[in-house]
Amino acid sequence: MMKRSIVYLFCIFLISCAPESQNEYLSYQNIVILADLSSRLDNKPPKDIEEIEKIVDYFKRECVKPGEKIGDKSCISFAPLSEKTAAIIDVNQIKNLTDKQCFINSTGQYKNSGLESKLQDFIKSVVDVYSKTRNPGLDLISVLIEKIENEPIIKKDIILTDGLDTTFINYNNHLYIFTDGYLEFKKQNAAVEFYFGNEEIEAVRQYCIANRLDVKTALDQNHEICLPRSETQWNKYINLHIMETHERDKDQIKQIYSHNRGLRDNDILEAVWSKWAYESGFKSFEWNKY
Repeated sequence: MMKRSIVYLFCIFLISCAPESQNEYLSYQNIVILADLSSRLDNKPPKDIEEIEKIVDYFKRECVKPGEKIGDKSCISFAPLSEKTAAIIDVNQIKNLTDKQCFINSTGQYKNSGLESKLQDFIKSVVDVYSKTRNPGLDLISVLIEKIENEPIIKKDIILTDGLDTTFINYNNHLYIFTDGYLEFKKQNAAVEFYFGNEEIEAVRQYCIANRLDVKTALDQNHEICLPRSETQWNKYINLHIMETHERDKDQIKQIYSHNRGLRDNDILEAVWSKWAYESGFKSFEWNKY
């Protein structure tokens, strides 16, 4: 009995002396900017670059935070929807902490080639792509899904452990798509499941009027006027932002609409996109008209 008590007390002693595990939770941003460089840019003066500059500024001030934050792992990239990445700044590519801080703060060996310089190069690349690239109408959703599935643009969460301490690294993936919201392309010899143009918008509008329904209820009732879902293993990690830039049923000079509030092109497109994003399993969805 005495021996058992001694062994028991010894075990308690060992447990009390063992170091406690320390868990650390870190969160970083992965910002992906995709541009629809189709004929929409010829419909009205493009405002995309100004908005992209705001996102880049947010990346600098709120994500990387030069002079404040240590060891950031955030990333920002830009690409035309139909092409490979044209510009990227991935802070985590620099593994050495001292070198990383020099890069972030544009000091030491990175005085003239640090974050500040790379951000300027990033914007220059965006401007250059916008000035030189024009695509015909593309099957935007099909191209988007292929890009999500086949290109390394989305980051998954990471767990690092040494057997005692564990670090949980969370990436907030924000995917910004600059487009006009209309899903139009040449139908000849092409699958049209993700086509949604003037005719489809009008069909939703007329269904709402005939049945005295709002757009959301109409879409819930009639799946024939909706977009089919597009699930991938990556969607659940993506906060999807649609940056809508053009309203065809608005007279820009007189500032009046052809349709009543709730049945305007933008209202219908937002509801259609929102339902598609929800059913396709995206983490969140935001429609930005600017």
